[in-house]
Amino acid sequence: MIHPKTELKYIGKEIGYGVTATEFIPAGTITWVLDKLDREFSPLEFQNMDPIYQNILDFYTYRNNKGNFVLCWDNGRYVNHSFNSNCLTTAYDFEIAIRDIHPGEQLTDDYGYLNISQPFRGMDEGTRRKVVYPDDLVKYHHVWDKKISKVFGEIPRLEQPLRQLIKDDLWEKINRIAEGKEEIDSILNNYYKT
Repeated sequence: MIHPKTELKYIGKEIGYGVTATEFIPAGTITWVLDKLDREFSPLEFQNMDPIYQNILDFYTYRNNKGNFVLCWDNGRYVNHSFNSNCLTTAYDFEIAIRDIHPGEQLTDDYGYLNISQPFRGMDEGTRRKVVYPDDLVKYHHVWDKKISKVFGEIPRLEQPLRQLIKDDLWEKINRIAEGKEEIDSILNNYYKT
């Protein structure tokens, strides 16, 4: 489920639609959580589908570390790629804002950690990276882990509208990590070798 203080908005001809903040979302806020309405499709289910459905799943899903295709039921599926993303996924089936997100600003992910099957050229954002590759998670997990660690401790201190979707045992783990009593798991745990 995507953060409730967001909306689907037309960004432009080249990008199409994206998810934008309707209010200020501070760094450390949980911006998306895998929930019970999101749907997972196994590789076998995917292979047995008609091409029209395969194309939809190719476009709107990410692959988890089991290789399953995950389809978000809400606007979460419209979060666009950026090499300078303001959100990152964690090893815990939720994403967090890694910097402050202002009203009207798009929520963005780096598709490099979504286990894509084919490389694609992203929009030129003036970054060294120009192409997203299937193994970017292996190459860049250290960079992403540092960005996540920098704001992870803010999670228990902030208002978290999606808190009710986080199981209590995971919330306790988040608190232990925030207090320095436990190490944070690497985003590399999400890797699936395609």
